Amino acid sequence: MRYLHTMIRVSDLDASIRFFELLGLKEVRRVDNERGRFSLIFLAAPGDEGRAEVELTHNWDPEIYTGGRNFGHLAYRVDDIYATCQRLMDAGIIINRPPRDGHMAFVKTPDGISIELLQDGALPPTEPWVSMPNVGSW
Repeated sequence: MRYLHTMIRVSDLDASIRFFELLGLKEVRRVDNERGRFSLIFLAAPGDEGRAEVELTHNWDPEIYTGGRNFGHLAYRVDDIYATCQRLMDAGIIINRPPRDGHMAFVKTPDGISIELLQDGALPPTEPWVSMPNVGSW
């Protein structure tokens, strides 16, 4: 058995793709299904293509998705948690659980899916992250 991908439904495809690209994922393939009126976009971190992908499912007809927190979360190891969080903040993404410990942070996709960011090991605690409060649930 081998892990293939995690699928999440998204309401704003462009915003979702931008979000995952900010995390460092790249689109590896796309399927547009005219008959079913949906698109599947597969994204992966460099080197994970075909192994550990995120499938964004976008239904062309408007739907409201709730319960993003019920999904749980996706988790990604990052090279520098502080630089990653700063890049996301600079793009207007809210850091729901800042990396106060130099090891873990949580952010959310435009559809409210939690994303856990993990540093390999831990960086020394650094401001402004140490004193930054949690924002909402993560």
